[in-house]
Amino acid sequence: MTTVPETDPCPITPVIDLVFGRWSTQVLWVLTHDGRLRFTELQQRIPGLTPKVLTQRLRQLERDGLVSRTYHPEVPPRVEYEATPLAKTLTPVFSSIVEWSSEHLGEVLAARAAYDAGGDSS
Repeated sequence: MTTVPETDPCPITPVIDLVFGRWSTQVLWVLTHDGRLRFTELQQRIPGLTPKVLTQRLRQLERDGLVSRTYHPEVPPRVEYEATPLAKTLTPVFSSIVEWSSEHLGEVLAARAAYDAGGDSS
């Protein structure tokens, strides 16, 4: 189990880095909701994600125990990726964030617009 360095005042920093890194959330979301997918299927579901970055994310998530990779020695070879049981434990976290977003994202966008329009920034 990883512990947070004593100098870090926030105990969720390692999880934020692990799960909410660039493209990691999207990969985990798709695999958790769509199930087992081949590389090209996964890439098609995440617009803007390059093959190189997808490969990097998948390797990192596999290393972290959140994605499993299954190689099928066929002709042509087939590789499939899926969320592990550990990754699926994040479903309630994602659901909470979706709920928060539904309830509060409008407020955030309004605050940004007010700030950008020169509203009170004191």
